[in-house]
Amino acid sequence: MRLKERILVLLICITCCLLCVFFVITTRLQDPDSYSRFIGGVNLNKLSERAALPLLNQIQKRFLYKHMSQELEPNQKPLEGQLNTNPLNTTQVSAKYKYSEIDSEKSTNNIIIKKDFNNNRLESNAYNHIDEDFTDLLHIIALQTRSDENSKEEYPMLAEVLGIIPETNLSSWEVFHLSVLQNELYSEMDANIKSILNDMSSLPIIHITQKDGGTQLKLIIDYINGGQALFKPMRFPRDRETDPNHFYFTDYERHNSEIASFHLDRILGFRRSPPVIGRVLNMSSEIYDLADEELLKTFFISPANNLCFHGKCSYYCDTAHALCGNPDLLEGSFAAFLPSKELAPRKIWRHPYRRSYHKRRKAIWETDPTYCDKVVKKTAPYDSGRRLLDIIDMAILDFFIGNMDRHHYETFKHFGNNTFPLHLDHGRGFGQPYHDELSILAPLTQCCVIRQLTLKRVLSFTQTNQSLSRLMRDSLSADPVNPVLSEPNLVALDRRVKIILQSIRDCISQRPSEEVIVFDEF
Repeated sequence: MRLKERILVLLICITCCLLCVFFVITTRLQDPDSYSRFIGGVNLNKLSERAALPLLNQIQKRFLYKHMSQELEPNQKPLEGQLNTNPLNTTQVSAKYKYSEIDSEKSTNNIIIKKDFNNNRLESNAYNHIDEDFTDLLHIIALQTRSDENSKEEYPMLAEVLGIIPETNLSSWEVFHLSVLQNELYSEMDANIKSILNDMSSLPIIHITQKDGGTQLKLIIDYINGGQALFKPMRFPRDRETDPNHFYFTDYERHNSEIASFHLDRILGFRRSPPVIGRVLNMSSEIYDLADEELLKTFFISPANNLCFHGKCSYYCDTAHALCGNPDLLEGSFAAFLPSKELAPRKIWRHPYRRSYHKRRKAIWETDPTYCDKVVKKTAPYDSGRRLLDIIDMAILDFFIGNMDRHHYETFKHFGNNTFPLHLDHGRGFGQPYHDELSILAPLTQCCVIRQLTLKRVLSFTQTNQSLSRLMRDSLSADPVNPVLSEPNLVALDRRVKIILQSIRDCISQRPSEEVIVFDEF
């Protein structure tokens, strides 16, 4: 053979070898039944445990550092429209999460609160053994009391940071926006919250448009005084439970969950959720007559002669899932708009305990009980400051309401990293009163740390006549659409108080109490 022919044959052989290697690696990475993960040409299955684990830990940490604090593009709306594709299409899972998701078939046993993490759907009687005498926790807190505990630092309002001097004739929305604090959305004694709630439930509406993006129908309500609210309609009765065959990312949103979550956030002392109230609208005069052209195209008369509409969104926006008057009325939740992003820009963070949003795969934290110590606590902004404690607070709120749909969160940029995360989007809560989703508490049970003020507040719910169900019942009684929650959902709150406190007990049995219960002035 001539030299050129030999070179050509050699090149063909090399190309075939490379294609075979590429095919094998691609197959191994994509095969859900394979335990192999090839990284840089190394098969981790054939490495010793001592050699493989550090390499995996570095990959997890690099991924988390890259994506956890990443700001999204301006046209992205993850909190309202993160899942714009059909969740049942598994091929649409983003490739950038490849190493953050592990097939559920390969998950190892993960013990959370002495339960098998692979069996998250435990029945509500799983904690009947809990000792309801929590004086041991009260005693630990008493020993940690500091002399300067009541001398709280004063934190600036948004108006001060922006150098704005508030006028005297501001609307309740404008007062709310300029009064946002660095450490909370509104102060405990803020009388304007009652004013904005009253305005949302009673002021005349002048215009209605559909909110762009999002997985389900939401309307933007414009009031006569310039205020705006986000309207989520009532889909089904209070006592309708979540279909157990629905994934957490495909279930209906509940308007009453938004209302109840605002009240619960306030009772817990967080005050990080915008004001929400219920209201009943007239389908003809308050929606149809005020709707914009695009929304009007989706209106029709049902066979029962009721006025209906469905809007446009990713799920449940079609004739089969239309919203109809009963007979001409529609109930919903109204959430006050936050300050505009021009006035108070916000940063979007990827939640460190985000789920996989996949039918068969789990996120790393669902299979690795050491995820918090190995990854989260070593990654900014969770390695210092208040942020990790805020994530624990958020997990406690989500556990109370049963919300598994927490993929991102936002903070106000003007306050830097030393500020609170906003508590938004609670529509997928209060759907399973007889089931306690223990995996929601993973940030608490894995990191084993809690703010002392939060623990004190949860402990207060064990006192006579101060149960959480009673406080919620009293708080919700002022809402125009009360009763907001069914009685089983109220009873579930008291049961979950005990589960949270038992989780803290378990942490203290494993670590020094001063590491678990942290004094924090926020």
